[in-house]
Amino acid sequence: MINRQEALGKDEAAVTPRPPNRARFLVLVSFFKNKKSAIGFVIFSLFAIMAIFSPWIRPYNPSATEFLPLQPPSWHHLLGTTASGQDVFSQLVVGSRVSLGIGVGAGVLATVLAILMGMVPAYLGGRTDAIFNTITNIMLVIPGLPLLIVITAYIHQSGTWSLIFVLGLTGWAWGARVLRSQTLTYVRRDFVVAAKLAGASHWYIVMHEILPNMLSLVVANLMFGTLGALLATASLQFLGLGNPDAMSWGTMLFWAENGEALLNGAWWWIVAPGAAVALVGASMALMNFGVDELSNPRLRQALQYSKAMAKAQASGAGRKRA
Repeated sequence: MINRQEALGKDEAAVTPRPPNRARFLVLVSFFKNKKSAIGFVIFSLFAIMAIFSPWIRPYNPSATEFLPLQPPSWHHLLGTTASGQDVFSQLVVGSRVSLGIGVGAGVLATVLAILMGMVPAYLGGRTDAIFNTITNIMLVIPGLPLLIVITAYIHQSGTWSLIFVLGLTGWAWGARVLRSQTLTYVRRDFVVAAKLAGASHWYIVMHEILPNMLSLVVANLMFGTLGALLATASLQFLGLGNPDAMSWGTMLFWAENGEALLNGAWWWIVAPGAAVALVGASMALMNFGVDELSNPRLRQALQYSKAMAKAQASGAGRKRA
């Protein structure tokens, strides 16, 4: 005999069949065909590779003070040296591991909390949704950066994991509000009602029926949550609230400010970590454009229409020349 779980699993599988591998492959191909998302992916991949293989990429010991101080960029020091005689490029490479690790970790944590605090209560509705919506509103009212400053000031160990948990626990509210609003529009859709009638569990409906239709919002929340965590980390470390001995882009800015880099004309000391943060943010914004065009049919239609108009104008111009 077939037990209830096996029957329920068959019903769930019948409600929403999983896409074949070819369809997933075509989605990836479409993502990389988009110029914006492809450029963003390349930029972020370069920083990720630099962070993973930083012990082998860095040319010198980032803490070594054996070089001449405040040397401009050259072949021996691609990004110059600090006031203490440290190689800036080596510090940038090694610091990418901590900065990206905190940003990605806090972004993932904030996205998971946004799903649990926004999407799930909105699907359940009633008192559960009212309670979690009140918590979200309270978190939205509290200023973000002052709250981070107060929390990190009372944490005795401002290490990597501490910053990840602090930034993740304080950065989920905006994402939860957006996901909740969108989930409320899907609760009474036909495919959700059909899944309920088939006996699918609440968790299955949220994860397999509603969440795939909100992929663009979830990915956007992940990317901008990561970027926000990266900027917040750099800001806190710049203010001296992090561990100044841990090599990261924020501590590079902290020591550059203390070493009066701009007054001494050492612009490269500040530009290097600032440009790294800006490039990572630009890469995430570009990748988000590609995800929006894949998941939003209106954007796909607009893109196809613009391409068709460009081809028509090009063919018309060719005929006039002929």
